[in-house]
Order: sequence, then structure tokens, then C-alpha cells
Amino acid sequence: MAKVEIYTREFCPYCTRALQLLENKGVKYTHVDAGMDPDKKAEMIQRSNGARTFPQIFINDQHIGGCDDMFELEYDGKLDGLLNAG
Repeated sequence: MAKVEIYTREFCPYCTRALQLLENKGVKYTHVDAGMDPDKKAEMIQRSNGARTFPQIFINDQHIGGCDDMFELEYDGKLDGLLNAG
């Protein structure tokens, strides 16, 4: 199974939606609450090449984007391949 990391903030509907998709798929992930932690937010921005919106998702250290990007991968049938690589 792939290494999955997701940076989120509280009260973010996109974060909730992304986390639900991962949980529905039975994916184990590292959850980083970066909303109120300036160091974690700076880490997220640096790792994602400047993305400041939440969530930001990484699979095997590859930045795949945010919630909509992950759902696009799911709809295109590509997400499972990424999640099973590792």
C-alpha cells in the first residue's frame, strides 16, 4: 500500500470529503492538521510547490493536488493504481 499524507484544516468541507474517500477505500494515511500550525502550513506550501489551499494530498511523496484532483483521479480510474503502488 502506498504512503498517503494529507494536510488539512478544521471545518474544511473539501478536507472532510477527501478524508471520507480515503476512509471508504480503507486507505491508511498520515493526517497533518496544518490549519493552525504555521510550521506545518509552511511545510505543506513548500512540498506542494506553492499551493496554499486545503487539503493538499501526497501519495508516495508525489503531490497529487487537492480534493478535486484526487476525485478526478478516482473518476478516471487512476487513484487505485497510485494507492496500490508502493
